[in-house]
Amino acid sequence: MLVINDKRTKTSAYKILVVENDQSLIDILEEVFEEEGYRYTIFNDVLDILPLVDEYQPDLVLLDFVLPRINGGELCSQLKSVSGTQDIPVIIYSAAPKAFLSLGDYGCDLFIPKPFDLDELVQKINSLLPTV
Repeated sequence: MLVINDKRTKTSAYKILVVENDQSLIDILEEVFEEEGYRYTIFNDVLDILPLVDEYQPDLVLLDFVLPRINGGELCSQLKSVSGTQDIPVIIYSAAPKAFLSLGDYGCDLFIPKPFDLDELVQKINSLLPTV
């Protein structure tokens, strides 16, 4: 499944690429991102994130750690190992406590434990986005 919001608003300078497989969380993220004026693309199952990043040119990537075929940490590692994408901020979130222990191996910029406060998520996203 692919969800894209490409509406332009005054504050929609930022593009976020999300990989999440929980439809209820996707619905919540869509609502929050629309309120904040972000442009976003959501995928629920990805094996290779590099072509997506190349196509959508996100300012930030938001990854669930637990995904059907590959974990979010491995997707983050794909991004951080390529010179053209290594500087894109990556936030990984998870309810799995073991995910936090292995994050140093993946190079993510921030980890958020689930469940998380939506206002805090927006604050953390904004803190990693470049200033316009």
